[in-house]
Amino acid sequence: MATSLICSRLTASLRNSGARNTISSASKVLGGSSGLFGGHVSQPQQQQQRNLSLHEYMSIGLLKEAGISVPAGLVASSSEEAYAVAKQIGELSNPRSREPCLMPLLLLSSPEEARDISSQMIGRKLYTKQTGEAGRICNQVFICERRYPRREYYFAITMERSYQGPVLIGSSQGGVNIEDVAAENPDAIVKEPIDIVEGIKMEQAIKVAQKMGFPPALVNEAAENMVKLYNLFIKYDASMVEINPMVEDSSGIVMCMDAKINFDSNAAYRQKKVFDMQDWTQEDPRDRQAAKADLNYIGLDGTIGCLVNGAGLAMATMDIIKLHGGTPANFLDVGGGATAHQVTEAFKLITSDRKVQAILVNIFGGIMRCDVIAQGIIMAVRDLDLKIPIVVRLQGTRVDDAKALIAASPLKILACDDLDEAAKMVVKLSEIVSLAKEAQVDITFQLPI
Repeated sequence: MATSLICSRLTASLRNSGARNTISSASKVLGGSSGLFGGHVSQPQQQQQRNLSLHEYMSIGLLKEAGISVPAGLVASSSEEAYAVAKQIGELSNPRSREPCLMPLLLLSSPEEARDISSQMIGRKLYTKQTGEAGRICNQVFICERRYPRREYYFAITMERSYQGPVLIGSSQGGVNIEDVAAENPDAIVKEPIDIVEGIKMEQAIKVAQKMGFPPALVNEAAENMVKLYNLFIKYDASMVEINPMVEDSSGIVMCMDAKINFDSNAAYRQKKVFDMQDWTQEDPRDRQAAKADLNYIGLDGTIGCLVNGAGLAMATMDIIKLHGGTPANFLDVGGGATAHQVTEAFKLITSDRKVQAILVNIFGGIMRCDVIAQGIIMAVRDLDLKIPIVVRLQGTRVDDAKALIAASPLKILACDDLDEAAKMVVKLSEIVSLAKEAQVDITFQLPI
């Protein structure tokens, strides 16, 4: 019986994660301090990205559909399924698959071991460096054949702003942390910008394969795989495709041993097939709630909830909160056409975070009407019975109507016309609530007469 590999579906998901405070490996390599492009690329900043990430087995499935060589593998949802899958994979694998396997994959010696190990994983939370203390539930395991690589390479395609399009990235040093390679030996990194209008040319892929160090007999095959990966990148509106490692297999073929693909969330309307694959059990529940309400939301680690219209204004609001010593608890852009219902959903999202101790609403009404926002605020505060202080700064279309609605409301909503003053106020109120909680004292807020 040939040996099989097992890796958790969860781990695959985490390796593909790009939604919170992350920059892809390829992006780090492009813009890192190692200066791979000299002075041409500016230093990257840690930023929020909203890119769909799939489980690794799903990404590998997309590669297989594109005609790219990948290891054979199947998914199991129970320990008995894992036993059957391991048995099936073992019967299909070649004898060389008995070679040892690199972590984090687990080398299995028999279908029985696949059953035993998967029973300890499925239905339980896994705790890794990527999950943090909260951990994530493991619903399935991915079992694949073991292939014996002669050499391992790194290959990626990512969008690079400074080149106004996609860039191929390759290295002879695969199967390791590519950021370390870029920092310690930048000459080991190959890069090839692609004209997004003309598309990839075979000679470009061949040049990258040669520089990566593929043997002459495999250069064309490696280049063909790169072209297929690029076509997949464009077809599915990917923001990144990363293969680590791409290998020269013992049988003399080029294979992609894993696949990390991020997809541009702005393309969801035309990439239904891909976005229907999203596994919400691996996401923050607030992200799904935000998606259902058509809100742009990203949870952060601070104590001041933010509700703003427009991404630029939202970023400026977060900055001014930081300027005055506070920390934003979220990025939340309700957009230009939000309804009162969406505003209520936005408040539900914000207040679902127990760290939130005050809320700042900052609306500049252009397309958005301030009175609609005011109605939503009043509805949310009343329906949710909010106890924490809320500071509201409204300017623009029908702002007087909005102020009249808030003034007529019996609710404790603090209005402020000046953004700087509103930010100072919400930071102070957050500090008061924080001190009261530390002292285990209940406090109430009264508006001036």
